[in-house]
Amino acid sequence: MARSDEEPVRAPHPPLAAYFPSEEARRGWVRGIFDRTAGDYERVERTMALGSGAWYRGQALRRAGLAPGMRVVDVGTGTGLVARAAARIVGDARAVIGVDPSAGMRTNARLPEGMRLLEGAAESIPLPDGSADFLSMGYALRHISDLSVAFAEFHRVLAPGGIVCILEITPPASRVGRAALKAYLRGVVPLLARAVGRSPDTPRLMRYYWDTIEACASPARVLATLAHAGFAAPARHVELGVFSEYRAVKAHAR
Repeated sequence: MARSDEEPVRAPHPPLAAYFPSEEARRGWVRGIFDRTAGDYERVERTMALGSGAWYRGQALRRAGLAPGMRVVDVGTGTGLVARAAARIVGDARAVIGVDPSAGMRTNARLPEGMRLLEGAAESIPLPDGSADFLSMGYALRHISDLSVAFAEFHRVLAPGGIVCILEITPPASRVGRAALKAYLRGVVPLLARAVGRSPDTPRLMRYYWDTIEACASPARVLATLAHAGFAAPARHVELGVFSEYRAVKAHAR
């Protein structure tokens, strides 16, 4: 549960000088590197997840409460990994809408027939109030410029009783586990990306991937930010000590 003494989060991590010089430069840098590496994204994901990603995403969405018949908005949809899993669960691709700011990701998205894909960011979702019963975001929390604004948007877009589910990677609590994950994600994965990717920027994206994980705001502060945005019962479920599933509910009006 969220701790009341934690402050809500704006930027998910401090500016990373090795990639961009200031907070103002973050959004353009992130969008640019995702545009240039979008064609490699799913190939690298399959390699780094050892083929288990699709199974895990489906299980995580079901644990959060996604069920047949729900209307879903998937924010930061990328090439559609989470959106495709959501469509399989709800049983109708037309009930799922993807939102992403990257033209490269939208161009390379592989979506089932009937699913809509919109240009938009987590901080400004191009949908009316109460559009969804379930809002998902997979591994994009670290790339948002303002979590407080984004979570307020999530709350606005969800109907009363709607569920938000944010999937993210967080460092293990133990020093040994943290060191092992860093060695894999910052050392091994960029080498794999160089081998299977086509863009020269893909290995750099994978190094950035770990650096944002390491620098990201704590889970307690993420939960506090969900509560500050008006969500009820914010909670975090963890799989294998690494895969965090943040969940919360938009309460019904009294």
